[in-house]
Amino acid sequence: MRLQFNEVRARAAEFAREWKDAHYEKGETQSFYNEFFESFGIRRRRVASFEERVKLLNNKSGFIDLFWPGTLLVEQKSAGRSLEAAYKQALDYCDGLKPEQFPRYILLSDFQTFELYDLETREHTAFALADLPSHVEKFGFIMGVEKRSFKDQDPVNIVAAELLGKLHDSLKANGYEGHDLEQFLVRLLFCLFADDTGIFQRGIFEDLIRDFTREDGSNVGGFINEAFEVLNTPEDRRQANISAELNQLPYVNGELFAERLPTPYFTAAMREELITLCEFSWEKISPAIFGSLFQSVMDGAERRKAGAHYTTEKNIMKVIGPLFLDDLRSQFEHLKGLKREREKRLRAFHDRLASLHFLDPACGCGNFLVIAYRELRQLELEVLLALAAEERDAEGQLQRKLDVTGLSRVDVDQFAGIELFEFPARIAETAMWMMDHIMNNALSQAFGQVYARIPLKKSPVIRHGDALEVDWADVLPPDQCDYVLGNPPFIGAKYQSAEQRQQVRALAGLGGSGGTLDYVCAWFIKAGAYVNAGGKRAHIGFVSTNSITQGEQVAQLWPILFDRYRLEISFAHRTFAWGSDAAGKAHVHVVIIGLAPRGAEPAEKRLFSYDHVNGEPLESRHGALSPYLFDAGGLADPHTVVEESSTSLSGMPKVIIGSKPIDGGHYIFDEAGRDTFLRNEPGAARFMRPFVGAEEFINGRKRWILSLHTASPSELKAMPQVMERIALVRETRLASKSLPTQKLADTPTLYHVNVIPDRPFLVLPEVSSERRHYAPIGWLEPPVIPSNLVRVIADATLAHFAVLTSAMHMAWLREVGGRLESRYRYSIGIVYNTFPWPDLSDKARAQLEASGQAILDARAAFPDATLADLYDPVTMPPALRKAHRDNDRAVDRLYRREAFGSDRERVEHLFMLYERLKNPVIAATKDKPKRRRRKAG
Repeated sequence: MRLQFNEVRARAAEFAREWKDAHYEKGETQSFYNEFFESFGIRRRRVASFEERVKLLNNKSGFIDLFWPGTLLVEQKSAGRSLEAAYKQALDYCDGLKPEQFPRYILLSDFQTFELYDLETREHTAFALADLPSHVEKFGFIMGVEKRSFKDQDPVNIVAAELLGKLHDSLKANGYEGHDLEQFLVRLLFCLFADDTGIFQRGIFEDLIRDFTREDGSNVGGFINEAFEVLNTPEDRRQANISAELNQLPYVNGELFAERLPTPYFTAAMREELITLCEFSWEKISPAIFGSLFQSVMDGAERRKAGAHYTTEKNIMKVIGPLFLDDLRSQFEHLKGLKREREKRLRAFHDRLASLHFLDPACGCGNFLVIAYRELRQLELEVLLALAAEERDAEGQLQRKLDVTGLSRVDVDQFAGIELFEFPARIAETAMWMMDHIMNNALSQAFGQVYARIPLKKSPVIRHGDALEVDWADVLPPDQCDYVLGNPPFIGAKYQSAEQRQQVRALAGLGGSGGTLDYVCAWFIKAGAYVNAGGKRAHIGFVSTNSITQGEQVAQLWPILFDRYRLEISFAHRTFAWGSDAAGKAHVHVVIIGLAPRGAEPAEKRLFSYDHVNGEPLESRHGALSPYLFDAGGLADPHTVVEESSTSLSGMPKVIIGSKPIDGGHYIFDEAGRDTFLRNEPGAARFMRPFVGAEEFINGRKRWILSLHTASPSELKAMPQVMERIALVRETRLASKSLPTQKLADTPTLYHVNVIPDRPFLVLPEVSSERRHYAPIGWLEPPVIPSNLVRVIADATLAHFAVLTSAMHMAWLREVGGRLESRYRYSIGIVYNTFPWPDLSDKARAQLEASGQAILDARAAFPDATLADLYDPVTMPPALRKAHRDNDRAVDRLYRREAFGSDRERVEHLFMLYERLKNPVIAATKDKPKRRRRKAG
C-alpha cells in the first residue's frame, strides 16, 4: 500500500543527501528520477518513460527527458543551466502532444533546484533540493493524492469511453455479453481508476497485466478473474501459496467483486486494447460525467455521439444548490463568524452533515448522487479545517495530533438510488466509490496524511428496479430521508407504453379519462406520497420537461401536489435548455422544481429566470410561486391553475379547429401533384381547393385538398381518378385500429372534421415559433379550407384581432399554453377560452379596430413577404413593429391605466382577473380592504 507523507518526508531527506553533489544531465538523469520516484514508494517504470519522442510544430522532433502522459513532463538540465529556457522548451513539447496526453504538471530541475508548475491551478513552486522534504505534498500526485477539478465535456472523458468501448465491442463479438460483460467492465473500471489514484499501490494492476499475461492473450481472462477473487478476499483469509504479486492487491469489499463471473477469452489484439486502457490516465476521469459516457459504450451508435446525453455538473448544481447546498453553506459561513460557542456549534453542524440522507429515484449512472456527495464532502472538509483551526495554539500549532482516519463522517451510505437497468445501477455504485476516494485524497492533502477507505466498509444503496413499482421506503425509510432529487425520465403522454400510461394513471387517480400527464409527473406524485409518509421531513428537487408548468397538465398535476400532499414550491428554474449547443448534443427544454412540505418551506421562494434558453439565470425572491412559475403573491390563491373550458369565460366568439381529413393523404396534394392530377382528371378542378394549415399560413407554402362534400354521385362517377382516391380513403379508414375511424369509412367523401367556410375567417396557427414576439394571426377567405393545424374564428372583428395579436394575449399564451418542443402551442380550451378579455365598450372597439387595421396595413406594405418574414424578430419591418407597439398600448390601457413593465406583470394581472372569472367570492375576499389596527395611546 502507498506510503504516508511522514515516511515520504524521511525518504526525501535521504534522497536529498544522496544527490547533493549531482550536476550532470546526461549521465545522471535516469538514476536521479528512478530514485526520486522510489522516495514516494512508486517504481518510475510503472508510470513514466525517459527520452519520449515528440513531434514539434516546426516538424522537427524533440525528446522529453521524462514523460508521464497526462500527468507530468520533466525537463532536466545540468547544474547551473537556465531553467527559464527549460520551461519554454517544455511548453514547446506540450504543443506537440495529443490532448489526452497533455500533462497537468511541468517539473524543471538542474539537480540542485526544482521548479514545479501546476498548469491547471497556475501554481508555481520553486525550492532547493535540500528543501524537498518540506514540499513532498506538492508531489502527492505521484502517489495518487491530488486535488482535481472536473470540467463538463472534458475530452478526456470521451476518450476514456471510446477506449472502453473498443474492448467492450471485442468481448461482445467474441460471445461474452449481457450481465457478465457489464459486470466485468464495471470491475475493470474500478481497477483502472484504483491503479492510478492510489487505492492500489500505484501501477500494480498494469504491471500484473503486462508481466503475468501471455502476449497471445490466452490467459488474460482467467488471470483477471483470479485478481477479482483476490480483491474480494481479506488478506488474512487468502491461500498461503498465492503469488506474491497478486497478494499485493488490497481487499476491496463492497461486494463489487463478490459474484463469480465466467471467464472471458482474450486474443492478442484484445490484450493490447486492455494494456492501452491501463496506460490511460484514469485519475483525470470525472465520476459524475464518466458514468453516463461509460453506459454509452454498450451501444456503438450512442458511443459515436459520446457526450450527447450526460447531465452536466453545471445543471446538477442548479438543482442541489437551492435544494440544500446553498442553505448549508450559508449556515456554515454564519457559524465561522460566531464569537461564542463556535467550536460547539461547528461540531453540531458536522453532526448534521453526517445525518443527512438523499434519495434519487431515477438515478441512472448516479450523476446527481455523485455530485451531491462531492459537495457534501467538500463542505465537511471545510468544517473540519475550521475545527482544526480552533485547536491551534498562539503559534499556529495543533494542540493535539489529529488522526485523519477518524475525521470524516460523511459517507456513501447516506445516499440511495433506484434505477431501472442493472448496468447503470452498478456504475452508480462504482462512481460513488470513485468520488469517495477523490474526496479522501482532498482530505489527505488538507491534513498532510494519507487516507483511503479500503477495504470498503459502506456502500451506497442503489436498488435495481422500476421506481414506479418499487416501494421507496424499502430503499430509504421516508422518516430518514432529507432530500429527494434527480432527473426522472421524460416521456410525453402520447409516447408512453400501455404499461407506463397505466402506472401514471394509477398514481394520479384522476378518474375516467386518466389525464394526459407526462411520465415525469409520476415521480412528482410518488415523491409527494413518500414525503407525507415520512412525516413531511424531506424536500424535493426534480428536473422536468417544462410541460408540467404549461397547458392542460398544470390543472391535472398541481392540485395533487398542493391539495393531496400539501406541498409548496420552494424554488424553481424557469425554462432553459438542458444540454449543449454543440452539434449532436441533446436539446431538451426543462424546468427545475423544488418542493417542500407545507409549513417547512422557506419564507422567500427563489425563482431563476432566463432571457434565453441557453443563457444564464437571474434570481428573484418571492412570497409565493405559481405552478406557472411566476410571482403568485398578488393572487387570492397562489395555487390557482387554469382549467380547460369548453366555452369562453368572457363570452367571446367560438373558436374551432379546421378540417381534419383522416384520408391517408389521398385527398391532399402539393403543387406538382395537383397539376399532374388535374391534367389526368380536369373535371376535378372545381373540387380542388387551397388547404391551409399553420405551415402554409405562416410560410406561404401551397397545398390543395379535394373537397367532395357537395359533389353528386353522378359527378363523382364521371371522375374515375377521383373515385380511385375515394376507394383508397375508404380502405385506409377500414384498416385503422380505431373503431371511430373505421366508422368514417361509411362516408369516405367527408372528412373527420368538416370546416368549409363560406365567408372570411380569422386564423390562429396551432404551433408557431417561440422566437416571434407575436404569434402570426390573420384572415383567410373561401375557397380556402383551413386544416386542423389552425384554429378558426368565423365571426371575429378587427377588435378581436387587435386583442388576440397583442402583447397581453401573447403573455397569456406563453404562460399557460402548452409547448411543442419550445414552440408555442395554441389550445382553444386552455388559452382562448380562459383568457380574461377586457371590457369592449363601443369606444374601446373603435380604438382597437383602428390599431388592428394599422397592423394589417403595415403587413400589406410588403405583399411579397410571408408572415414568417414579417414576424422574424430580425427582419420585422419597423412600421409593423410600431403598429404592434401602438396596439399593445391600446390593449394594455383597457386592463389598467398604469403601464405594464413586463410580460410577467401582464401575466400576474391576468391571473388575478382569471381568479375573478372562476371564483368571484374568493377574489372579492382578496379585494376587501384590511382594517388598520389603531395604535395604543
